[in-house]
Amino acid sequence: MRTRPDVITDLNVGNRVVQIDEHGFLVDPEQWDADVARTFALQQGIELTEDHWNVIAFMREFLTEHGLAADARFVMRFLDDRATARGKSGRDLLFELFPYGYVGQACRISGMRQPRAWSTG
Repeated sequence: MRTRPDVITDLNVGNRVVQIDEHGFLVDPEQWDADVARTFALQQGIELTEDHWNVIAFMREFLTEHGLAADARFVMRFLDDRATARGKSGRDLLFELFPYGYVGQACRISGMRQPRAWSTG
């Protein structure tokens, strides 16, 4: 992940202010909460479903446990069981939930910092 964004902007979320970088990612993942997720999802045109919240919870837990955002392949593996029950792969379900990309949507909505480089699996 990047160590320092070039531009920091304040964003009003509910009754508080969070800081985002020039690409709309949280500067500090500790500022994340469900209101931030809803705000970012609304900006992306996504209505959060139970599947979205499951992915978000997985990503937040991974961040807490490992100190960094989960690579997309870990999220795809997490989704494999529920996707298989629907005749899909975890990859298919991930990109159905976040059609404009793992980093641009899933990471942003889950409150991750903007990564420097990323593998989408």
